[in-house]
Amino acid sequence: MHLKTEDLTRIEIEYDSGIIPPPYSHIFKLKIGLGKNFLNTHLDLHYTDREDLSEEEIFEEGFSLNDDYQFQGEVPKVWESPLKELYANSKWSNSKSNDQGGVSIIAKDTHGKIVRSVPLNQQDWQFFAQDYIQAIYELNKKEAPLRINYLINDEKNSKEISLTVKFSIRKVEVLVNNKAQEMRWEDAKKLLANIFLPDYDYDQASEQKPKQKGEFIDCGDGYWHNMKKGVFNIDDSFDAVSRIIAGFRNLG
Repeated sequence: MHLKTEDLTRIEIEYDSGIIPPPYSHIFKLKIGLGKNFLNTHLDLHYTDREDLSEEEIFEEGFSLNDDYQFQGEVPKVWESPLKELYANSKWSNSKSNDQGGVSIIAKDTHGKIVRSVPLNQQDWQFFAQDYIQAIYELNKKEAPLRINYLINDEKNSKEISLTVKFSIRKVEVLVNNKAQEMRWEDAKKLLANIFLPDYDYDQASEQKPKQKGEFIDCGDGYWHNMKKGVFNIDDSFDAVSRIIAGFRNLG
């Protein structure tokens, strides 16, 4: 059941990763208050079922012994419109809870009415929550904005492109050979989605900026990958590599 979008005062996003094994399994609750010049936000994220794992097993997967995270503060109002739009466009299950994991939503309106629902468009809500949590990490200085670098070297010239993705304000800053360029947030998100799909061969990567002919990408960790020799599609039915190349070639 929907509440009227214009009457919303609070949305809570509850998530359970379900059957995903530890140390990746986790739950979180996002409480987002609407109606002010900012979004009053509370995040409680907790990693689960790690009791039977050794410290080494947790470290090997890139985690620490204290990955739980809490936040209470203000998130820029620029996030309110996409949240309301997602809520307005969602379809809902007849169930009030998601026993298999996933997202559940609690919404409250100006009349004090509270509705708990499970959205059918689970992936949309999960993507939104991931982006919103990334915004929180930036605001709370847990993580810096993501920066992607791309280099095109041909026989005569080189073109260097940098994308600085600021989730906190839903904005991407683009520099092409140090000249600023506009890019829509939605277009940047599509490009990012493709960037993180392929498999990157770090045995062939270089920490030095390449000077040889070709196209190269640094996904934010300082390693340059040759797009023709060191980046591979995981799914043969979807050519993410070509989409990445086309996306950067279209800039500048």
